[in-house]
Amino acid sequence: MLYLMRDACDLMLTPARMAAGVAKTACQNPFSPFAYTPSSRAVAASCELFERGTRSYAKPTFDLPASERVVWERPFCRVIAFGAPSAKPKMLIVAPMSGHYATLLRGTVAAFLDTHQVFITDWADAKQVPLSAGRFDLDDYIDYCIAMFEALGPDLHVMAVCQPSVPVLAAIARMEAEDHPLVPQSAVLIGGPIDTRHSPTVVNKLPQERSIDWFRQHCIHAVPWPHAGHGRKVYPGFLQLAGFISINLNRHQTAHWDMFNHLVQGDGDSAAKHREFYDEYLAVMDLTGEFYLQTIETVFIEHAMARGLMRHRDEPVDLGAIRRCALMAIEGEKDDITGIGQTRAALDLATNLPAEKKTYHLQIGAGHYGIFNGSRFRAEIAPKIAAFMQHNASAVSTVSESVLGDVAAPRSGVAQAELPVAALIAREARSRSSASPEVQP
Repeated sequence: MLYLMRDACDLMLTPARMAAGVAKTACQNPFSPFAYTPSSRAVAASCELFERGTRSYAKPTFDLPASERVVWERPFCRVIAFGAPSAKPKMLIVAPMSGHYATLLRGTVAAFLDTHQVFITDWADAKQVPLSAGRFDLDDYIDYCIAMFEALGPDLHVMAVCQPSVPVLAAIARMEAEDHPLVPQSAVLIGGPIDTRHSPTVVNKLPQERSIDWFRQHCIHAVPWPHAGHGRKVYPGFLQLAGFISINLNRHQTAHWDMFNHLVQGDGDSAAKHREFYDEYLAVMDLTGEFYLQTIETVFIEHAMARGLMRHRDEPVDLGAIRRCALMAIEGEKDDITGIGQTRAALDLATNLPAEKKTYHLQIGAGHYGIFNGSRFRAEIAPKIAAFMQHNASAVSTVSESVLGDVAAPRSGVAQAELPVAALIAREARSRSSASPEVQP
């Protein structure tokens, strides 16, 4: 019923949005002398904010300087390749299936276009997938990951951003347990909830305060007609977006008030940046209900992976089986979604992976979004990821012993991505103790 009411409200507001658009155009007409007065600019700004605040946002495009082609596809996901096939190292970016579209990682993709053959998962909006396509839960997600690794391998490197860190790590563990020849050479886990018992955030605490039945009752709704997936039980994107906004409500209110002032003052560049960000941020997709509930229960309530209790198709997900795929964990000092230590836990759980194949990086001053996008990501994190992948590529075994020794042996001034995890954790702890005493290692 909630979903139906939301769609009905959207339809009822359509005439008001049209009227606001007409009023905005009239107030901005360059042939009208009133268009140059502060009052007219204020009316136009109000009309724009009303229209933007009440409409639904379409799926954005990547709009990158590279051609796009689909190289793998199933009902709930397709893999997009950027540019023509090449001899560059292959990198699969597994985008979050958590409300936003894969285009949220546009900057992440752009950072590696020159150095890698980049692929990205483009998850489907569940409300657009017919019921005839069947279910999609966490087990299916892991199956999809394994199938993608097989299709894009060998010599594949994987980057999981936030939510997919758990299914990607589970897929790698299952492949390692079966001695699969196409297991990825390396995996980078960015802000992933591997063990949410570490530095729990607001997002982590809510599942501990509610039962799975509460989530089933309050978060799962049937998709109404005329959507292609009508009848499917989903966690609606608009509900997830409301949760995202509520975490930083004051920041979003300030951003919209600033945009109003920019429009009144005629600051078109600042207003354009606001539109660009929120056109992406406010575009959301639905998740299948079974995937959402299984993820909540497995990851946030039971901590199944961290406790060694997670299973996939009745087979154990044992991170101790990982012995070939190198792991890199990246966290942000100011991450309010995935707390410090939650992603790093993967390195501790992979007990049989050699220490030289484990790398940890804590980005000082970065929040959740900043560890996979923005200036800090481009300048500091992306080069470390590229160096980590290069060091753990198959070609590294053919490098001369002298060169390999230079890379493997930590020394003064060496890049963080080249340090074993134990040394890096110690360095980050010393850095935090001197620069940010309020942050716990």
